[in-house]
Amino acid sequence: MMVRDEVDVVAAMVEHHLDQGVDLIVVTDNASVDGTTEVLAAYEALGRVELHHDPEHRKQQHQVVTRMARRARTEHRADWVLNLDADEFVFARDPALTVRQALEATPLHLNAFTVDVVNMIGPTAESGAGFDRLVWRDHRPEDLLLERELHGHPTPNAVHRGECDIVVQQGNHFTSMPSNGQPDPSVALEVLHLPWRSWEQFERKVVNAGRGYEASPHLRPSPKHHGMRDYRLWKEGRLHATYDARCPSPAEFDDWAARGWVEHDTRLLDRLTDLRSRALRPDLLEASLG
Repeated sequence: MMVRDEVDVVAAMVEHHLDQGVDLIVVTDNASVDGTTEVLAAYEALGRVELHHDPEHRKQQHQVVTRMARRARTEHRADWVLNLDADEFVFARDPALTVRQALEATPLHLNAFTVDVVNMIGPTAESGAGFDRLVWRDHRPEDLLLERELHGHPTPNAVHRGECDIVVQQGNHFTSMPSNGQPDPSVALEVLHLPWRSWEQFERKVVNAGRGYEASPHLRPSPKHHGMRDYRLWKEGRLHATYDARCPSPAEFDDWAARGWVEHDTRLLDRLTDLRSRALRPDLLEASLG
């Protein structure tokens, strides 16, 4: 993963995936200033994170992630590589399986496959990771999202076989490796995504992304690109309203659940709570859980 200023969730993300059987997490820190770097260094000292540093802020994710994905194969002989953000948590759909067990049962001849990404939402907050709040899967219709000036549901993430010449596209959604199909449903994976954890985190993320694109004139995101649209809203002083719109009010939850627009899911909270007793750095995980 490539990460910048995600101290509220990064320890939980690392602990979860190591507990799920991931061998090593290769990370490039993009000049974080909020303590993220120090958290990652603590796991590097345990030999479970390989930490790199790239201080430039010019939306160079494509190049950086491609370099890490290749290194996963050339230096660490990875069979499978998952390209993730700090706010993404991979699970096997079958709760009896770990991510490792699901991948071990996935034939390598598939080469690459996609994994559905589900946004987890909940009540608003000014700060904090919010694992205890973000326990609703977002299934709102696309037209309702557009009415609220929100972008659509996430594009699936790419998982690929380890290869020395792989190319990962901007956003982690596509790679250069042709796919030979999807895993059997019995070993399918999914990603639980926490993109709007708090107003503090959301505003920081929008501003960081917008300024990165401004510093990268060679990148030409669509006028409808959600990051640039949010950045324009921030400049106009309207971003907080869209943050509130991303998160249902308490009065809306029952109605939305009855319509099938949200689905209660405490799996991530439950797993992280259970993980407290065997975490590599329980102090850092506790700080994430709050």
